[in-house]
Amino acid sequence: MSMINTVLNQWRKPTGRLGQLLVWAMNFSHSILINWGLKYISIEKHYTILDVGCGGGGTVRKLAGIAVHGKVYGIDLSEESVTVSRRTNRRFIKMRRVEIQNSSVSYLPFSDNLFDLVTAVNTYYYWPDLVGDMKEIRRVLKPGGKFMILGEAYKGGKHFDRNRKFLEMMGGATYHGIGELSELFSVAGYSEVQMFEKYEWDFVCGIGKKPA
Repeated sequence: MSMINTVLNQWRKPTGRLGQLLVWAMNFSHSILINWGLKYISIEKHYTILDVGCGGGGTVRKLAGIAVHGKVYGIDLSEESVTVSRRTNRRFIKMRRVEIQNSSVSYLPFSDNLFDLVTAVNTYYYWPDLVGDMKEIRRVLKPGGKFMILGEAYKGGKHFDRNRKFLEMMGGATYHGIGELSELFSVAGYSEVQMFEKYEWDFVCGIGKKPA
């Protein structure tokens, strides 16, 4: 297997030393996307928040810096990601303001109606049952809570055709257009769905609300 294939196959579930290095790099490479997406949502200081597929913990750290009187949870399927995310957020973990767990989006280890906000950054491409997993997220949201997805690639983005071959090599990732994503939110039971894009950067943001 070529080095390119080796690296690309790590995106779905980072493993080993290479996986840890990749996860650390994600904290920097995803920062611009996260900052862009957070402009579209209001986060209160007391919020309880979950980041699904937390990777290196960069998003968790940003969210904990906003929800200063709340708590932020992160989950990831990769043990290496959990390890790195805990290191990234060790200060907040000591303060009991952050908790990171090894878990799957399909079976969230949380009670119903717990979170004000759930985020997923560059991870929903790999979920085994996107609609089913979005419903599982809706379960743990409070009535009126919101689910936000952020991605760096989508059908219709400026560079999607150019990057298609690389995207197909990334562990079987599945990409959707703006309209498709909006429909998935609706099918999964969310209301007041909003979609945003930054065409020249291939950024996409989707936000849905759990009906009260």
